[in-house]
Amino acid sequence: MSRAALLVLADGRFPAGGHAHSGGAEAAVKAGRVTDAASLAAFCRGRLHTTGLVTASLAAAAALGADPVALDEAADARTPSPALRLAARRLGRQLMRAARATWPHQELDALAALFPKGAHQPVVLGVTARAAGLGPEDAAYCSAYEGVGGPATAVVRLLGLDPFDATAVLARLAPEVDRVAQDAVRAARTAASDGPDTLPAPSAPLLELGAEAHAAWPVRLFAS
Repeated sequence: MSRAALLVLADGRFPAGGHAHSGGAEAAVKAGRVTDAASLAAFCRGRLHTTGLVTASLAAAAALGADPVALDEAADARTPSPALRLAARRLGRQLMRAARATWPHQELDALAALFPKGAHQPVVLGVTARAAGLGPEDAAYCSAYEGVGGPATAVVRLLGLDPFDATAVLARLAPEVDRVAQDAVRAARTAASDGPDTLPAPSAPLLELGAEAHAAWPVRLFAS
């Protein structure tokens, strides 16, 4: 496996469209739930152990070679909010464009043909990891870190939070990112034999409700 490929895929400058999304942070800031570094840490921790575990498990399962159609259906079932499903598919479509340009691979071509409007982002991420010669652990780490890194970066812009403080939040969450990534890989390996219905499905109702409200705003800084 290529450590350099992992760095490229996990780099925030990889043109996968994540910079345009706040991971629910914009709605949380407006609602007054995120106001400083401490509340950002609480928001990221909650996101990591709910939707973060779900997406990391899906990405790891896709990296193991599970049926992407079944995984996409599993992602839909775990995403009640239409706004979040739309955002996930838009991010999947953008990641697919970047991935096919960076690591041309027949599995990416096949997935793009199956989902011309975009598969769920974690499914595309897992197949991208396979194309890049990476494994399920790499896919799970990319997904879990993205789940907290995106909101932290967004809050710097939304609140003018000191980027040093935001980075410190991510550093303190590192052991929990480790645990979530490891749990995700174990779940993905179980799903490989028992089917995608066994993948984790913890919910985050405030994220879902916030996404629906955010989608209706006439003016917003981030797409989601």
